[in-house]
Amino acid sequence: MKKAIAFGIAASCMFATTFVLNRSMNVSGGHYLWSASLRYLFAFPLFFAVLHRKKETAAVYEDIKSNPRAWMLWSTVGFGVFYVFLSFASNFGESWLVAASWQITIVMGVLLTPLWGKPIPKKNLIMSCVILSGVVLLQFQNAHGIDIKQMFLILVPIIIAATAYPLGNRKMMVLCSGRLNTMQRIYGMIVCSLPVWITTAIAAFILSGPPSVSQMVQSAMVAIFCAFLGTIFFFRATNLVRDDMRKLAIVEATQSGEVVFTLIFGVLLLGDAPPSIRGIAGLVIIVGGMIVNSLISVSRKKEKAAE
Repeated sequence: MKKAIAFGIAASCMFATTFVLNRSMNVSGGHYLWSASLRYLFAFPLFFAVLHRKKETAAVYEDIKSNPRAWMLWSTVGFGVFYVFLSFASNFGESWLVAASWQITIVMGVLLTPLWGKPIPKKNLIMSCVILSGVVLLQFQNAHGIDIKQMFLILVPIIIAATAYPLGNRKMMVLCSGRLNTMQRIYGMIVCSLPVWITTAIAAFILSGPPSVSQMVQSAMVAIFCAFLGTIFFFRATNLVRDDMRKLAIVEATQSGEVVFTLIFGVLLLGDAPPSIRGIAGLVIIVGGMIVNSLISVSRKKEKAAE
């Protein structure tokens, strides 16, 4: 169990690099379109190398050929729309503010449940509202430092990204359920979203010229630490406790550390303004809501398995 928790915490630390490094690139003048496209362009060869060595790429290509339109559509939504808008939001707020606000994705995930013919789980909806209240509290604590337009430019893109991510990923999980493992599904989505990233890179070049060496290095770090290592660590953590629902809930709850790590890294490395007392209260509500939401979700899975 200790090993699983350690992997879970390591994963949340890796995932935090997305927000910190995106903010760093934006502060240093890097265009957000480069930040978005380079992450996936660098992640592509990493996933290919691992899956090719395990001889698991052919199955991915065959699955894509069986339903190319669905693969292209939901990969574009789940990866393309998600990360372009999340990168855009990083232009307008501290890394920890964006990371904490990003947890709206939990709320949107619950609200999207009816699309799969299932009722919205009431307990999860309640905890989603708690998380949302923490996000609102965070925004209010920043109201004295940013204007309404800036708050709009942070929240609206995050809401779009937070909707696109669970929508695209859940559609893809249903589409290739039982045929591909998670690493294969992610690789397939990267492959099918490559047209988006190539187009985005061309647009970035036209708007801002080539990326700096610093932005390329930091984008490569995001691809390695977040898209690659973070994913591997998290899957390793959940795999270690997959047969114990209680332990699985604890491991999944470690992802609340993503907000904490982003806060620490942002303040120490980027000089981000730390949250006020009201902001800290918002962070506590968000992290607490994430933990309880994870416990409720796995508890529901356990109840269904017992039926």
